Amino acid sequence: MYKLLAQVAYINHRWAVPPSRPRSPAPDPLTVRLALAIKRLHGRLREAAYASGVELPIAQVAVLKRLRNEGPSSASALAAAEHVTHQAVTQTLAALKQATLVRSVPDPTDGRKNIISITAAGNRLFEAAIASRDAWLARAIESELSARERAGLEKSTELLERLAAAGRPRS
Repeated sequence: MYKLLAQVAYINHRWAVPPSRPRSPAPDPLTVRLALAIKRLHGRLREAAYASGVELPIAQVAVLKRLRNEGPSSASALAAAEHVTHQAVTQTLAALKQATLVRSVPDPTDGRKNIISITAAGNRLFEAAIASRDAWLARAIESELSARERAGLEKSTELLERLAAAGRPRS
């Protein structure tokens, strides 16, 4: 029994946070509000995209977007880019193939691999989701903001773009 108590005490001592460790400062209220507002707006934009009838899981939408923006890719490269396992991307691709939103062809340089690309149907579905999202946002801006607030939103958008680029090398 004594040996068990000694082991528990050792573990508690080993993993305990030292009392001298400085606490991180309280978050800036503006930082918290901005992060929450961006998260909520992102959720609303996703809901608006789904309103077009696009009810794909987010993993499938992410793969379609990546194929659209970056072109054809292998499953391994998609898995790495999306930070998921090869098995997870394989399941996502199987569902997209069944829905005829992507197609795969043998890699001309490596017969063991396939190259995945978005189909015309996948492009149309993605474009419908984007159009629905953009229409919702335009209606929300028009109905919720005055002309003066819209001018402020333009300036705020410039600031958000600068924040999004912070820390990245300038080209």
